[in-house]
Amino acid sequence: MGDDRRILFERVYLDTYGQILGYAMRRCDSPEDAADVVAETFEIAWRKVEDLPSGEQARLWLYGVARNVLANHRRGRLRRHTHQTALREDIADRYARTPSPEEHVELGAIGRVFRELSDDDRELLSLVVWEGLDAGEIARVLGGSRNAVRIRLHRARRRFSRGLAAAGVESIPMGRDMRLTTGRSL
Repeated sequence: MGDDRRILFERVYLDTYGQILGYAMRRCDSPEDAADVVAETFEIAWRKVEDLPSGEQARLWLYGVARNVLANHRRGRLRRHTHQTALREDIADRYARTPSPEEHVELGAIGRVFRELSDDDRELLSLVVWEGLDAGEIARVLGGSRNAVRIRLHRARRRFSRGLAAAGVESIPMGRDMRLTTGRSL
C-alpha cells in the first residue's frame, strides 16, 4: 500500500494545490499564514490518505480540512494576542514609573554609560540586576568558574562606576548591598 498511498497523495496534491492555496489566500492576513495553512492541510491529508475520497470529493474534503486548520490558526492567533496584551500590561504596571526631570536626566546618563560598556560587561551586570543571579549561578550560565565570574563582575562594576563618574552621575555604592529600583543587588 506504500506506493499506492504515495501515488494517490501526489495525484490529489497536484490536482488541488492551487485551489486550496487560493482558498487559504482569500482567508488569511498574509501569504505566509496561507502557506502555513496549506502545508498543514496537506500534512493532514498525507497522514489520513486512507480517508481521502476519490475524484472531486477529495477537493471538497481538503476544503473541510483547510477550514478546520484556519479555525485553529485563528484561535491560536487570538490566544497569542490575548497573552501578549496581558504581558504588555503586566510589564507596564511593573516597570512604568515616571521619573522626575532630574531622575530622567540621570537615568539617561546611566543608560548611555551602560550601553558604552562592552557586551560582556553589560551581560554580567544584567544577569545580576535583571535576572537576580549570583556569581555561582552566572558561572553555570556562562560555563565558567565562580571565582572567574566574581573577578569579571568586580571589574565590570568598576568600569561602570568610572563611566558614571565621568558622565557626572553621583557615585552610587557598588558593593553587594547596592540596589536599583528593581530591588536586586548590583
